[in-house]
Amino acid sequence: MCCGPCSIYPLKNILGRDIEVHGFFYNPNIHPFEEFKRRLEAAKKLAGLMEIDAIFHEDYEPRPFFCGLPGTDKKRLPKEERCAHCYALRLDRTARTARDHGFDFFTSSLLYSKFQDHEGIISLGLDMEQKYRIPFYYEDFREGWKEGIQESRRMGLYRQKYCGCIFSRIERGL
Repeated sequence: MCCGPCSIYPLKNILGRDIEVHGFFYNPNIHPFEEFKRRLEAAKKLAGLMEIDAIFHEDYEPRPFFCGLPGTDKKRLPKEERCAHCYALRLDRTARTARDHGFDFFTSSLLYSKFQDHEGIISLGLDMEQKYRIPFYYEDFREGWKEGIQESRRMGLYRQKYCGCIFSRIERGL
């Protein structure tokens, strides 16, 4: 669960198939701390509203995101490289957590956003499948983009204005 709004459609879609679902929130990329807290609370609210069990990594730990970057100057590190690092970091932790908890597979709400590198996420998900020996469940959730936005508003969830990292915040002029 990258955030509450982006998790709505994937959760509704999978829950509609009578599959046991567990949410997982791990976002070391979110900046600043106040934004991290708002997104964590929105994910918790959504899990409660949708009545799913979830694991919330509540500690604000941006170090894994920043320390893994080859540089922190956005001019030296293209957006594609920053995002690939972020996807890999989060999918790695998601796959490992799913394996460690005995889940049957893992996926990501990142597959919902029309702003993310869909093919890159799929590739990394398959890499994590091999690394942790747990299947990556792929589905293109982007078709539910508008529905997810409408539902997030109806539910009163916090809706963020940028992807999450400081670089995306700067790029949006925030």
